Amino acid sequence: MPSRFRVVARSASFWSTRVVVGPGALKLAANDIAREFPHHRRVVVSDARVGRLYGRRLARLLSTRGVSALLLTFPSGERFKTRATKARLEDRLLKAGAGRDTVVVALGGGVTGDLAGFLAATWHRGVPFVSIPTTVLAMVDASLGGKTAVDLPDVKNAVGAFHQPVSLWADVSLLRTLSERHYRAGLAEAVKTAAALDAALFRRLEADAPRLVRRDERVVERVVSRCLALKGGIVASDERESGRRAVLNFGHTAAHAIEAATDFRIAHGEAVAIGVVAEARLAQSVTGLPRVHADRIAGLLGALGLPVSPPAGLDAKRLARAVLRDKKVRRGVVRCALPERIGRMPAGNDPTVPVDALRDLVPRLVRN
Repeated sequence: MPSRFRVVARSASFWSTRVVVGPGALKLAANDIAREFPHHRRVVVSDARVGRLYGRRLARLLSTRGVSALLLTFPSGERFKTRATKARLEDRLLKAGAGRDTVVVALGGGVTGDLAGFLAATWHRGVPFVSIPTTVLAMVDASLGGKTAVDLPDVKNAVGAFHQPVSLWADVSLLRTLSERHYRAGLAEAVKTAAALDAALFRRLEADAPRLVRRDERVVERVVSRCLALKGGIVASDERESGRRAVLNFGHTAAHAIEAATDFRIAHGEAVAIGVVAEARLAQSVTGLPRVHADRIAGLLGALGLPVSPPAGLDAKRLARAVLRDKKVRRGVVRCALPERIGRMPAGNDPTVPVDALRDLVPRLVRN
């Protein structure tokens, strides 16, 4: 039986997201979409690969339940998460006659969720949005929280909106077709969540690392459920990242700079793994994170088959430019979310610390 819970906003902007995690969630999603949106135009957005693997399958599941769906696909990869791709999808919606009675279903990884969510947020000033993540990264992090966006050159997620999914269906059986590289890359977000928020989860990840690498679905389901519950609690109290939600950015200042400096040739999860290690080392001198904790973080990521040091040949000037364009920069100063201990971030409404980006962060990302 898949695990279920609901995330309900406790802030001024009320919203509620139903979350279902476990094998078979894709069929449950089809049942729910047919029941909840019988008179809407149902639009499934996927990248080309996921569209072939699961988009047609979801369309068939919906048709057997008496409703149809329009499948829209776009080329795979972060480099296609752009305004141009969004415009092409909008043109296809217009041609199909999609109006305000449209529900957008994001079927795919983090790129698809960001792009389809932004499409839903702006189509006729906002239409319902259902999230069906198909990667580890999307399941443990990107699919929940309402951050939707597209990239600009050298700036990730620069244009977007907050738009919460009405429901989220994480079918861990879909991970069987995920490549080994991208499966492992997604685990970096689970490590980040545990290192920032839950020491007990971090210990479980250390103990379960071999089973996670083997894709034990029962272990994966537990990890996904716990990560989504942790993130849901943070987002429900701070949807717009005006305070506590910033803890979820641990490792991401460095990660986004690495992605931009490599033209997104490195997988997002791999960049997060490198960024988490770099920022954990930085936290040793900034927040007093014990060295043994930084070593454990690097050790767990290594045990999961993830990179823990930057790729050779990164350009320091390009890295610095990318860091200083980060959305968390204030008055030219980068603010990083750095832990004090595994599972504990700085207290208060502003859990970030100012960092001299050029002096302290960039040198940690450059290998000679």
